[in-house]
Amino acid sequence: MSPYTKGFKQYLKLELSLSSNSVSAYLTDVGKLINYCEDIDANVERLSFNQLLGFIKWLSELGLGERTQARIISGVKAFYNYLELEGLIPNNPSELLETPKLSRKLPEVLDNQEIERMLEAIDLSTKSGQRDRAILELLYSSGLRVSELTSLKINDILFDEDLIIVTGKGNKQRIVPVGSSALHHIGLYLNHFRKPQKEAKTDDTTLFLNLRGKPISRVYIFKRIKEIAQTVGISKNISPHTFRHSFATTLVEAGADLRAVQQMLGHKSITTTEIYTHLDRSYLKDVIQEFHPRS
Repeated sequence: MSPYTKGFKQYLKLELSLSSNSVSAYLTDVGKLINYCEDIDANVERLSFNQLLGFIKWLSELGLGERTQARIISGVKAFYNYLELEGLIPNNPSELLETPKLSRKLPEVLDNQEIERMLEAIDLSTKSGQRDRAILELLYSSGLRVSELTSLKINDILFDEDLIIVTGKGNKQRIVPVGSSALHHIGLYLNHFRKPQKEAKTDDTTLFLNLRGKPISRVYIFKRIKEIAQTVGISKNISPHTFRHSFATTLVEAGADLRAVQQMLGHKSITTTEIYTHLDRSYLKDVIQEFHPRS
């Protein structure tokens, strides 16, 4: 498809938690875009917004249904988000691209008991255990994307102010509050466990390192979360992004202002954050059906 196929495939699996069938569909759909670019003699990495609109119009002229078009657009947006995340494109032409309005699939979330079971299952007597506990605490406490977490620097943790400086998409920074438990475990990790092997050249600035002194990878975090969930008997299909969803859902269910949640998550549009209000309504409906005598 393109020189980015392997990396994009990994991004779809690990960061978006898509199934194998969805990954295959996205790769095929982005292949359509690349073929279209070849037909109009355009570079997919330098495609303009107007040229991208031409591609969408071409899809419509093929007679594809709205759901199929929506899937293709989602794949294209994911592709350009990946290129932007990796610093491979100067501008993201899909940023303003709108997807046809369809019924929204609610994200998988973990409740507080499931979170606690996962946290308690980590062995804190080891270097990797204390680091992994700090990672999961931070994911749930601040709703970070896994890419944001792996890029955190030690100086981004403002212990005295209970804040962290997060560098999100497009290198845009935001300030996010962080809970005392997460700060406690980050402190333990920094003071007692962040000691890689002597022969390794240690990264002196990145917060979370592997045992060789290199920045922790997104792949490791994804796999570790899967392992911990399996250990404690959680059968949900979860990923690092599940902690982000759980963070936002916890806040919305507690009555947090949606604009505040949007700011903490780093969403450009409030409509992206609004899915958690739908999740909240779904939760409330389940509560009524379970406990109300006239439901």
